[in-house]
Amino acid sequence: MKASVLAGAVYLVRDGDRTAATVTLDAHPLPGLWLPTELADPDLHLHRLIVRRAYAGSGLGARILDWAGSCAADNGKRWVRVNVNTHNHSLHRYYLKHGFEHVRTVEGGGDAGEAGWLAQRAAAPSRTHGLTEQLDAPVRLPRDL
Repeated sequence: MKASVLAGAVYLVRDGDRTAATVTLDAHPLPGLWLPTELADPDLHLHRLIVRRAYAGSGLGARILDWAGSCAADNGKRWVRVNVNTHNHSLHRYYLKHGFEHVRTVEGGGDAGEAGWLAQRAAAPSRTHGLTEQLDAPVRLPRDL
């Protein structure tokens, strides 16, 4: 997680002074899941999408997925990819509902433990997500994080 923060790949979705959600979007899949032929297609990987309970059901998660697809398209990527815990069937349904296609399930989750349910969605420009990027001052993390 620390490496993702330092790399600028962790995003906070703010509603005024309140954090409504967080997501990591980067070009670093967990090892052992995606095949080299799949990784030959340019992609971004979405990790740890978390929406604050107060915003659940508001469509914020879907807007974040659209924003991620737009970021990927704007950067010449073809796919937004996710890997999900093999047993989290409700999250599988969520991603399928939002345009992701199941690629396969890696038994044992590769090097990622149980995170072996793989899905992808074509990157596509979208300006309807309504999210804007704002670069804040660099975050200083405690040394023991």
